Amino acid sequence: MRDVTALLDQPTRAEVVGTVLRGNPELTEHMAVRIVDEAVKFVAAAATSPTPLVPSQVVDEGWHALILHTRTYRQLCDRVGTFVHHVPEAPAPDQRAPEALTRTQQRITEAGFPLDDALWLAPDDPSIPVAASCQHSDDGGPIVIIPKPKG
Repeated sequence: MRDVTALLDQPTRAEVVGTVLRGNPELTEHMAVRIVDEAVKFVAAAATSPTPLVPSQVVDEGWHALILHTRTYRQLCDRVGTFVHHVPEAPAPDQRAPEALTRTQQRITEAGFPLDDALWLAPDDPSIPVAASCQHSDDGGPIVIIPKPKG
């Protein structure tokens, strides 16, 4: 199994975890670490995926925190082989297909990472409340909502 610390060292990881905690003070540090680690796995899987992937809302919170650390995010993308763009849209849970999350989870596992299943909640599941409030549907990159919103 691959370890995210090969992609994001401990001091840098702690900085990103701090960003998640500042935006979500109700989270424990342990949960914030899990969220950041899963976001790193997501970026690594998206960078090499032949099909579009989508993060859960919880994992998206970690992705947002990574992106705010621009040098860190650039280095992570360099390590995984390509820049994974973030193209947000307003949330529309009824436009998300469950198979999109399943496909992403499978790709993370195929990339050699252990999956933290508890962080891959459906968009309308409030079990782990986070500040992230967008979804992704840029057909030009590896992140896309399936099916595409109509209209």
